[in-house]
This record gives sequence, structure tokens and C-alpha cells, in this order.
Amino acid sequence: MGASSTIGFFDAQFGRQVKAGDFALNPFESAALPHLRGAVLEYGCGLGNLALAAAERGCEVTAMDASAAAIEHLNAEAAKRGLALRVVQADLRDYRLAADFDAVVCIGLLMFFDCPTAFAQLDMLQAHVVPGGLAIVNVLVEGTTYLDMFDASGHCLFAPGELDRRFAGWQILSSEHADFPARDGLLKSFSTITARKPS
Repeated sequence: MGASSTIGFFDAQFGRQVKAGDFALNPFESAALPHLRGAVLEYGCGLGNLALAAAERGCEVTAMDASAAAIEHLNAEAAKRGLALRVVQADLRDYRLAADFDAVVCIGLLMFFDCPTAFAQLDMLQAHVVPGGLAIVNVLVEGTTYLDMFDASGHCLFAPGELDRRFAGWQILSSEHADFPARDGLLKSFSTITARKPS
């Protein structure tokens, strides 16, 4: 599944969620929300449930995703709620940020890039966290057996401990592993890190 087919996969999924009114925060978003303050970037926002919740708490939110369906929904929902979000549709495989943020959140995105791209984008995100700010990153890791949404040559399952190694020198507030069942007895295996950049 290449870039355009991956986006199409999620456009269809987001369309189903909108039709069903399924806007609940997932467990990773729920865990991230209490940490968010000030200028927040959600890199790979999907339908923007976390971005909207953070904006309602007073954060200045920039939300980015490649899915036109997701961005259209998020713009409409922000306008309906009277929230000032900066919403950007972009291919995040090679996007370059210009601004810095108090918190950067990247949940469930980097694994859809090949590993060199995923690592380069993680480096870029880390560089745009202000000193003393937070990064919250969630990825699929080796041990994941549900791979239907991936192009065999264009995804990245992080190695065990890879996120911790890539945040060497940061203050690790939490580093967690969680397994979730998928269809046909398959497994989604996640690692999530919350880390504070040195001041």
C-alpha cells in the first residue's frame, strides 16, 4: 500500500467513523491530553479528536494530516465549536516545520513511513519542541502481526526500546508497551513515550 493508497484507506475509515459518530479519544489520546499546554502540534491528527479537546482546554493547536476527509471534518467541527485551530493538509513524509511548540504529539503515524523517513521525521519533530517542552510519540513495534494497512516495502515497525534510545538525553516521563487484539487472532503492539526536552 503506497502513500496514496494508505491515505485512501484512512479516508474510508474516517468516513465510516464520521457516519457512525465515533469521535471518542483513543486510549493513547486520552493519556496525552492532560500533558498538553501552550502551543501544541498534533502531527497526524486524523479526525482531530485530540486537537479539538486540547483547543477546548485553551491550547493553541496546529493539527496536520494527509487525509482530505479528516481535514474537512476537523475544519467544520472547529468552526461549529468556535475554536481557533490551525488545520493543515499535507504529506507528512517530507514536511518541514517552521515553528516550535510546547508539546508535539505524534500518535499512530510514523509506522506508515519507511524507517529512514520515520526516523528523519521523528528527529525533525524533536528539533521543534521548545526546551522544557514535551514530545508524546506512539508507534507500532516489532511483534505486531496485523499488517493489513501497510505497504510491505513502506512501513516501519520500531525495534524494542527504539523510542527510548531516540530520546536519549530527554527526561522520560513514561515509556509504555501495550498490545491490542486485531481480527483473526492477530496483534497490534504499540510503544508510547512521553518525554521532556532538556531546558
